[in-house]
Amino acid sequence: MKILITGAGGMVGRALVAHASAQGDEVFAHERATLDITQAQAVREVFARERPEAVVNCAAWTDVDGCELNPERALLINAEAVEILAAESRLAGASFVTISTDYVFDGRKEGFYTQRDDPAPESAYGIAKLQGERRAQRASARTVVVRTGWIFGVGGRNFLATVVERARRGEHLKAISDAYGTPTYAPHLAARLRELAARDLPGTFHVVNGGEGTSFLEFAREAARAAGVEDVEIESVSMDSLSRPAPRPRNSRLRCLLSEAIGFAPLPDWREALRDFAKVEGEG
Repeated sequence: MKILITGAGGMVGRALVAHASAQGDEVFAHERATLDITQAQAVREVFARERPEAVVNCAAWTDVDGCELNPERALLINAEAVEILAAESRLAGASFVTISTDYVFDGRKEGFYTQRDDPAPESAYGIAKLQGERRAQRASARTVVVRTGWIFGVGGRNFLATVVERARRGEHLKAISDAYGTPTYAPHLAARLRELAARDLPGTFHVVNGGEGTSFLEFAREAARAAGVEDVEIESVSMDSLSRPAPRPRNSRLRCLLSEAIGFAPLPDWREALRDFAKVEGEG
């Protein structure tokens, strides 16, 4: 399969490039330096040259607070650019997969969010990502939207991705105890993204690791255990105690109604994935 990957320098993008290459795909990997997805003409030229059969968009502006302070830029990168990619994918006859977020929900529901739940984003980031979903679906009938969240993996810069390393260093950690989500290991997400691109089944999928979800605090504790660190200090804090520009959903746990119905195997439990991650981090 000839697969074009945007955002190839990010945590998920790198994992997808590695996985697709291992599957024998012809991979066209683009970071912003080689493709600015906000520039329609540049996108058009790349598609004309590389003629992909599948496109996976891993590019995004994921700085939630930055998006809140600059919603115009959030819309440009997370919505308008996604529409450009979807439109060019349609013209190229390629399937199009784009990553969305659990932040399209307001977090007030108890339990898991599924595709039956109506999105109600409260942050500029969530609003822009939902716009990206809808614009892509209008631009190409072969769009696959993948909602995910709480992504961790090698090379990530968020709390989940750095907690193992920080625990090993013996840092004092603070973790939110009253916000809940479903962790997602980047290599597992990457494998499902590639699978969805190959299957070419349009729709909206929720892709997360298995299990009942967790809080940041419990994730941090499990990460310390996975790293073999028992005496790390982890301070419990409430979400409301942190003064941040953007609102976050208190509960953003996801579950998919479609994946198993069409024959996709569930992703491993997040605790198992965390142990794999800790092992890789320890070898790094």
